[in-house]
Amino acid sequence: MHSLGSVQENKIAAMLAGIAIVLVAGMLLGRVARRFGQPVVIGEIAAGIALGPSLLGLLPGDLTNRLFPPDVRPLLSAVSQVGLILFMFIMGWEFEKKLIRPHVGLAASVSVSSIVLAFGLGVAAAVILYPHHSTVAGKEIPFSAFATFMGAAMSVTAFPVLARILSDRKLLDTRVGTLALAAAAIDDVLAWCMLAYVSALVSANGDYGDLMQVGIRSIVYVAAMFYVVRPALDRIVSRMAARERWNALIMVVVAGAFLSAYVTTWAGIHAIFGAFLFGFVMPREPALALGEHLRRPMDNLALVLLPVFFIVTGLGVNIGALTARNYVELALILAVACAGKLAGATLPARWGGFSWKEARTLGLLMNTRGLTELIILNVAVSLGVLDGSMFTMMVIMALVTTVMAGPLLTKSEELYSSTPPSERRKQPEPTGAQPARVVRPGSDRAGTHGREATTR
Repeated sequence: MHSLGSVQENKIAAMLAGIAIVLVAGMLLGRVARRFGQPVVIGEIAAGIALGPSLLGLLPGDLTNRLFPPDVRPLLSAVSQVGLILFMFIMGWEFEKKLIRPHVGLAASVSVSSIVLAFGLGVAAAVILYPHHSTVAGKEIPFSAFATFMGAAMSVTAFPVLARILSDRKLLDTRVGTLALAAAAIDDVLAWCMLAYVSALVSANGDYGDLMQVGIRSIVYVAAMFYVVRPALDRIVSRMAARERWNALIMVVVAGAFLSAYVTTWAGIHAIFGAFLFGFVMPREPALALGEHLRRPMDNLALVLLPVFFIVTGLGVNIGALTARNYVELALILAVACAGKLAGATLPARWGGFSWKEARTLGLLMNTRGLTELIILNVAVSLGVLDGSMFTMMVIMALVTTVMAGPLLTKSEELYSSTPPSERRKQPEPTGAQPARVVRPGSDRAGTHGREATTR
C-alpha cells in the first residue's frame, strides 16, 4: 500500500513540477512575443511546442519525457481541461451583442462570406488530404467528419487575440476595428456550431439515428439554458450581489460551468460548448461589482491553469516527424487558410464601401486564429479526427496566420489618415482588449484590472 502511495505521490509531484516549468517558460516567451509586437498567447504556444518533442525532445537525455513522463500527462491533461472550461465560460460571458448591432448587416455579410469561402476551401483541401490521414489509431475516420472539421478549422477567427491586436494598433475606434470585432464574434459562434456538429457526428459514429438523438438532447439542453437556467441565474446573481456574498457566488458559477460542461458531454457534444453557453446566459449586471469580485478571481485562476493547455498541445506537436509530403500538405493548408479568410472578408468589405486599404486590413484581422484554433484542434484530437501529422500541421497554421497579422497590418496612423473622422465610430471597448481595463459585457463602464487572460 505504501509503495502504491509513493508512486501516486511521485506522479503528482512530477505534475506540479511540470506545471511550474510551463508557467515560467510561458511567462518568459510571452514577454519575448510582446517585444516583437505579438500577442502573449504566441509566446505561450511557442513555449508549449518548445518543451515538447519538436525542440526539447531533440536534445540528448530525453528531456521532454523526463520533465513530462507519459504516465503524468493524463494528470496534466485533466488540469488543462479545467483551465479550458473556465476560459470558455469567460468567452461566453464576455460575448458582446452590442458590438454586432451597429454593423449587423455588413458584419453578417463579411462573416458569412469569409466562413462560406473558408469552409468550402477547407472541404476541398480535405478531399486531397483525406486519403493520407483517413486512419487515426487504427480506426478509419468518416470523410464527412474530417471534411466538416477542416471547414470549421479554416473558418474560425480568434476574437480575444483580435481584440488585443486592435488595442495595440489603436484601431478599436475605427470602423475597421468595430466591424472586425462584430464579424469575428459571428464567425466564432458559427464555427462553434459547426464543431458541435462534428462532435455529435463522431459521437454517433456515423449512425444517423444516434445523431438525431444527440441533436434532440442538444436542443433540449439549449432550450433549458435559455428558459430555465438564465432566469434562475438572474435571480441568484442579483440576490447574492445585493448581499455581497461573492465567495458563494464564485462557487455557484464555477459549479454551474462544470455541470453545464458535463451535460453537453452526456448529450454527445464536447464539454467546451456547455461552458461557453453557461457563460453566454450568465447575467452581466451589476457590471462593476461582477468584474471586481467574480471576473477577476476567475481570470486569475485561468491565468494559472490555461498555460498547461499549451504544454498538452505542444506535447502532441512533432515538427521533426513531418515528411516531405507533409510539408507540401502544410503549404496547401496555409494557402487555403489565408485565401479563405483574406478574400472572404476583403471583398464584401470593399463592396460595402470600405477603401482597399481598409478592406485588406480587415482581411488580415479576420485571418488571426490564436487560441480559438488550438481549442478546436484539441477537440478534434480528443474525438479521434486528427492524426499526429495533421495536428502538427494545423497547429503551425494557427501560429503562422496569427503571427503574420502584425507585420502585415497597415499602421494605425495610415488608417486614421485614410478614414474621415465622420466615419470613425467610437464603440465600447470589448472585454479583454486592454490588459489594464475590464469592460463588462452589457456595460460601457470600466474598472481597473491587471489581467491578460482574455487577450489570447
